[in-house]
Amino acid sequence: MRSELARKAFAELLGTAFLVATVVGSGIAAQRLSPRDTGLQLLENSLATGAVLVALILTLRPVSASFNPVVTLVERAIGRVDSTTAVSLIGAQVVGAVLGSVVANLMFGLHAVTLSTHHRTGDGLWLGEAVATLGLVLVVFGALAADHAETVAYAVGGYIAAAYWFTSSTSFANPAVTIARALTDTFAGIAPASVPGFVLMQLVGGALGAGAVLLLGARTAPDGDRA
Repeated sequence: MRSELARKAFAELLGTAFLVATVVGSGIAAQRLSPRDTGLQLLENSLATGAVLVALILTLRPVSASFNPVVTLVERAIGRVDSTTAVSLIGAQVVGAVLGSVVANLMFGLHAVTLSTHHRTGDGLWLGEAVATLGLVLVVFGALAADHAETVAYAVGGYIAAAYWFTSSTSFANPAVTIARALTDTFAGIAPASVPGFVLMQLVGGALGAGAVLLLGARTAPDGDRA
């Protein structure tokens, strides 16, 4: 049992690290390749993020591929994982996210950690985060309930790439990723003072998403039992 939990935690750490490295790294690359076009920078960033989500979920889903504390909390709420597993996976996601941000900074010749000065605050942005996270939860658990659950990778990658554009906040939708993005003063960064508001609204969106999933009739058995 412990060995299985360790495998899941490692998969979450590894996957979240690569996710954040992609978000931060592609943001830095976009700034350097398209220094005077913010729209193009966002397009480059969103395409890279959506693509890596597809790849990571396809690769790691046989072990564990949430990469997001909100998704893991919803899994706990609907009975797909127990409390011990949820706490372990969330810890691994946060550690992985921080590692991903540090590695991305170093790959592009920056200091390992530089606190972001990009303030993201205001009612519109907070609403955007709640909407982004609500939608993500619906997409994840709706796809998992489908006859071919491997489609979750494409659903999540496509949704996040789109949500970069249709939400005012550019869809962080992930507390671990939000914390890690505070550690880079680059395109993808968020000022530490803005993190609590984003995380709070992500949790609100996640709670609303969990309620919607239950109303829609989520399958609540763990993956192994369902298989």
